[in-house]
Amino acid sequence: MAEHNQFGKEAERRAALFLEEKDYLILKRNWRYLKAEIDIIAQDPVTNQIVIVEVKARNNPLMDPELAVNKKKRELLKFAANEYLVSNELDFDTRFDIIGVEILNSEWIFDHIENAFLSFE
Repeated sequence: MAEHNQFGKEAERRAALFLEEKDYLILKRNWRYLKAEIDIIAQDPVTNQIVIVEVKARNNPLMDPELAVNKKKRELLKFAANEYLVSNELDFDTRFDIIGVEILNSEWIFDHIENAFLSFE
C-alpha cells in the first residue's frame, strides 16, 4: 500500500477515535454504495443526528479540508447517505461533517467542521 494511502487509512482510524472521545457512536466505517464511500457514519450524542463524515488527511495545512470535498464528492456522499438511511430504516436528522487530519510535530491535529455542507446544496 502506498504511503499516502496508509496515512489516509490511519487518519480515518484516528478520526473515528476522535469522535468516540466526544461520545459519538460509530455506526459504520468505509460504508460503500455503488461508486460512493462514506468514511464514517456516526450518531451525535447531543443532537441525536446521524453524521456523515468525510475525512481529509492533509499533508498541506494551508489547504482547508472543505475545499478538498468538491461538488461531485458531496453529491456522492448525499446519494450514499440517503441509501444508508433508507436501507437501515432510520428516521433521524442527518448532517454532513468534514474532519481534516494532519500531523504537526508528531501530534495528530483534528479540524472538525460540523455542517460542512447541506443535503440540499
